[in-house]
Amino acid sequence: MSTPRRRHSPAVYRRRRLVVLLAVLVVIAGIVALVLWQPWQGWAVPAPTGSKSVSVTAQPDTTSTPTSTDAEEADTAASDAASDDSSEASDPSASSTEPAIAACTTSDISVQAVTDKDSYGAGELPQLSIMLSNNSDQPCLINVGTAKQSFVITSGTDTWWRSTDCQSDPSDQVVQLDAGRTVSSVTPLAWDRTRSSVDTCDSSRSQAPAGYFHLQVSIGGIQGADTKMFQLR
Repeated sequence: MSTPRRRHSPAVYRRRRLVVLLAVLVVIAGIVALVLWQPWQGWAVPAPTGSKSVSVTAQPDTTSTPTSTDAEEADTAASDAASDDSSEASDPSASSTEPAIAACTTSDISVQAVTDKDSYGAGELPQLSIMLSNNSDQPCLINVGTAKQSFVITSGTDTWWRSTDCQSDPSDQVVQLDAGRTVSSVTPLAWDRTRSSVDTCDSSRSQAPAGYFHLQVSIGGIQGADTKMFQLR
């Protein structure tokens, strides 16, 4: 004879119904949270609007094996290049060389004596310069150093002053003077209005009187064609 099944108390049924109700509420709350939060939107990248399409051109396969024709052409080009190199090496005239620049001559160059003024008052020191021009159609080389510069001041037949009489540390400076170019002394040479000689460099010298004087210059072995006259007052 079977034992009758025991019935649960009403409190047990109420607890079970409460657990089921809570589970249903949790599920509903989770669904609502997902709808409002939408976490997947942070991962998506919006597609650009109105963007141009980009076409991609296929690149040739650089790892493909060259054909026999390509190899023959490469060998021919290499042989031609080697032949050209050997012919240039054996023929010195094949390499281009610039012609050497010649020294300036009197037919190429004109030299002119220059003073900063035509007349000087008492106490004013004449500033002496040289101007030279290349009148040819070719550049030439000329020594414009102080060792090749000469300033001479005369009055009539009397030589009053020479820049070389008491010159110290003369130097050479070879420069290229381009065709049609005219240049002048960078720093003029001042004449102290005294008479010079190799014997009076360290002693007092007589002062030049008022009158007319002439400046004669030369540079690089080329002498100026004319003198420059100036006055001391």
